[in-house]
Amino acid sequence: MNRILTALLLVALPLPVAAGEIWVTNEKDDSISVIDVDTLEVVRTIPTGERPRGITFSSDHSRAYICASDSDTVQVMDPATGEILHDLPSGEDPEQFVLAPDDRHLWIANENDAVTTVVDVESRKVVGQIDVGIEPEGMAVSPDGKIVITTSETTNMAHWIDTATNTIFANTLVDARPRYAEFTKGGAELWVSSEIGGTVTVFDVATQAETHKIRFAIPGVNDDLIQAVGIQFTPDGKTAFVALGPANHIAVVNAETYEVEDYILVGRRVWHMTFSPDGSQLFTTNGVSGDVTVIDVASRQPVKSIKVGRFPWGAATRP
Repeated sequence: MNRILTALLLVALPLPVAAGEIWVTNEKDDSISVIDVDTLEVVRTIPTGERPRGITFSSDHSRAYICASDSDTVQVMDPATGEILHDLPSGEDPEQFVLAPDDRHLWIANENDAVTTVVDVESRKVVGQIDVGIEPEGMAVSPDGKIVITTSETTNMAHWIDTATNTIFANTLVDARPRYAEFTKGGAELWVSSEIGGTVTVFDVATQAETHKIRFAIPGVNDDLIQAVGIQFTPDGKTAFVALGPANHIAVVNAETYEVEDYILVGRRVWHMTFSPDGSQLFTTNGVSGDVTVIDVASRQPVKSIKVGRFPWGAATRP
């Protein structure tokens, strides 16, 4: 009887939930540092191609995609083993990319070629190339997969691409050197960061019209050091975190009022960010200091600095 009762209790108990992992690309080490979200320690270091930057996962997290920029390829990796399964054609110098919601098409910014390359990840073939502005970098895809954005650093534009036709239907000006773009959770707005301009421009997606300009000012920090780069929205879409590069701070922005509510001190030259699987922690890549800052989202306080490889750049979450 006791054995039966014990068995029933074991069945009723919830199974342990994996805490998840944060994958960080290290530009100068040609590697990925894998951080365990539970222990906040690096548990694996995985070799990659030359100068890895952008990184993302398929929706089921069975594949990792890595922009090996100086190898002029996108590598496809089995995240369980760290094995490179194959390379995808990417165009020259791939820097950032986005995977469409259908998991089928990868949209890649080719900085040296002034094009956006579209790759079918199943056939492993290029299915489109779109001429964009000079030095494209930032990439974003709308939640419904109908619009892709490429930002061009030297042209100071966001290019709006219709994914059904692979054609540009709008070009919108932003401030100097746009580096990153992100749609809001519902897809009604597009936010574009400008590194040299030090701003974030907000667009209405339906009209492509600029609606707001977010500016930053940190006491004791020179304005020229405030360089907006990565943007991440909380899961509820109410708050945006903006990486401010050599200002060494993250800005906390109310996504409904567009007001800056707080600044969080992190490592040197903060570049990109990703949330833990449950959204309770934010992990920032700090290129010059070679570490990752862990921020408690609720308190908006840094809780730990984790040493990774040299010049950490991109970050992605694997549940």
